[in-house]
Amino acid sequence: MPFKNSSYTYLLILVLLLGNSLFAQTSEQKALEAKRARLQKEIKEINRLLFAEKKEKGNVLDQMEALDQKINVRQELIRVTNQQSNLLNRQINVNIRSISKLREDLKLLKEDYARLIQKSYQNKTQNNRLMFLLSAENFYQAFKRLQYMEQYAKHRKKQGEDITKKTQELSELNKDLVAQRKSKERLLAENKRVKNELSQEIKVQKDLLTSIRQNESKYTQAITQKRREARKIDREIERLIKSAIASTNKKAGKKGSSTKFVLTPEARLVASNFSANKGKLIWPVEKGIKSQGYGVYADKLYPGIKHRNNGVTIATDEGSQARAIFEGEVIAILSVPGGSRGVQIKHGNYISTYYNLSKLYVKKGDKVIAKEVIGDINTNRFDGTTKLKFYLYQDSNRLNPEDWIYQL
Repeated sequence: MPFKNSSYTYLLILVLLLGNSLFAQTSEQKALEAKRARLQKEIKEINRLLFAEKKEKGNVLDQMEALDQKINVRQELIRVTNQQSNLLNRQINVNIRSISKLREDLKLLKEDYARLIQKSYQNKTQNNRLMFLLSAENFYQAFKRLQYMEQYAKHRKKQGEDITKKTQELSELNKDLVAQRKSKERLLAENKRVKNELSQEIKVQKDLLTSIRQNESKYTQAITQKRREARKIDREIERLIKSAIASTNKKAGKKGSSTKFVLTPEARLVASNFSANKGKLIWPVEKGIKSQGYGVYADKLYPGIKHRNNGVTIATDEGSQARAIFEGEVIAILSVPGGSRGVQIKHGNYISTYYNLSKLYVKKGDKVIAKEVIGDINTNRFDGTTKLKFYLYQDSNRLNPEDWIYQL
């Protein structure tokens, strides 16, 4: 017999719920795949920029930081791949349940259709349709019988179409299931490979730690030297910012010391546009990777020792150039004794600083636009790495560049 209306309603709701669930999972799967691709690319860039065989080994501190960064990215890649695998597993289970339900529906439809065909055949042989109509007691009854015959024929046709549709759905779901299982096998195989590489890198890290402990004085010297250089740069950056604030405010007629810029209407507009682009600003290099993030982090060998980075360090290719992240005005040129040079650009009351430049293409007072080249990034002659130190301030307050630069 035909399905009841309540059964159709239940099936429709089930299909809609499954459809929404699958759509959500597909969107999540795409997002995870994009993230996994970014992590894979980052690992390649770390290997290329920080672990190239042609480069000599740098000091132990740089080696430890680079290795730790690669291990962290590798662990994140494993986590994302596991998420993808678990999501695929859920999709596979949903498809298995859907296939089971479709097979059950298809069986019922075919049984119902067989009964219709049998009844139709019996009606055809036992009672001629014309006689069925002519035997009506009145016109109204004949009309209703005609309607019944038409509805019956439509119902038969619909049942046949439903069988074809369900069969096609079943075939498509089976194809999806095969593809999903292959994807899961591929992800599991890749995760196994990544875990093996992670184990090797952790072993290298342990060997490096053993080497460092055998010569702690050299490691301590490297830490001390790095801290001293960082403090020099930080002091000079903040001194120049305070000087720029004082100079700008003096021109505006504001007396006394201040930690904030007095903004003209034009500068206020630039600052507003800069702020509106938080999280979407371009990278200060055309391509590269973040080799050291912003903030305080523990030493890998002696966790009690804390290091601080007031900006971010970006590794890039030899010969790369620094570029302005937004329109603005060059307010200062940095020149740290015993170090490299840098450029400070004012964007309303925001200041971006680009340090470790070997050659400059701008001077104080120049107006620049986004992506304009401001200098060549210096390549370390000892370890062959090319790194830009990038800082961001609002007035005299430090900002985390990772919150402002797109996907930094």
